[in-house]
Amino acid sequence: MSFSELKGFAFDLDGVIADTARFHGQAWRQIADKVGTEWTDELADGLKGMSRMDSLELILKSGNHENEYTQEEKEAIAKEKNDNYLTLVQELTPDDVLPGMRNLLEELKSKGYHLALASASKNSPKILKYLEISDYFEGIVDPAQLTHGKPDPEIYLEAAKIMNLAPEQVAGVEDAQVGVDAINRAGEVSIGIGDYLKDADVKFANTAEVTLDAIKEQLS
Repeated sequence: MSFSELKGFAFDLDGVIADTARFHGQAWRQIADKVGTEWTDELADGLKGMSRMDSLELILKSGNHENEYTQEEKEAIAKEKNDNYLTLVQELTPDDVLPGMRNLLEELKSKGYHLALASASKNSPKILKYLEISDYFEGIVDPAQLTHGKPDPEIYLEAAKIMNLAPEQVAGVEDAQVGVDAINRAGEVSIGIGDYLKDADVKFANTAEVTLDAIKEQLS
């Protein structure tokens, strides 16, 4: 893949554009306490990039509670988590965009790149509104319409469709291993934020390092 082939970028949201992960963590910890699962750093890391129901299943399984709830009860618990989360994210402001990300979005937009959001969060439109960055994106993948969650490539393939681009013309930006796996399986260029993402095509330690020139340099 050469840099010149890139025409669009698909972004994850949590941990890439804004630190909403802390709100997810608080809300999921409340649920873990509710169902009697011990909250650990390992469990918190395992939830990164996963859908709401997959996250709940992992929490239940981690505490050996996976057979204690009906599907209806699980959906009610997931809704309770989301309600808690939505209350917390109302605190977000434009200042919560992670370092360097607003400048990157501005640069990409000004140079004619297509931009789409590929987040497992069903609350993405609200979050973008709080951050005042909705206008940068020409489309948001609706996770409710997807059959499979990350690491399946479906969400990134849908992002490419939103931008009317072939997968090989798209770079995906992620901070979770399941997300990088999804990008790679989609046949797109993977940009990983975090030293632990060994399989990413392009790697940065943090969001402040991500610039168009830095991406170009690593793909040269």
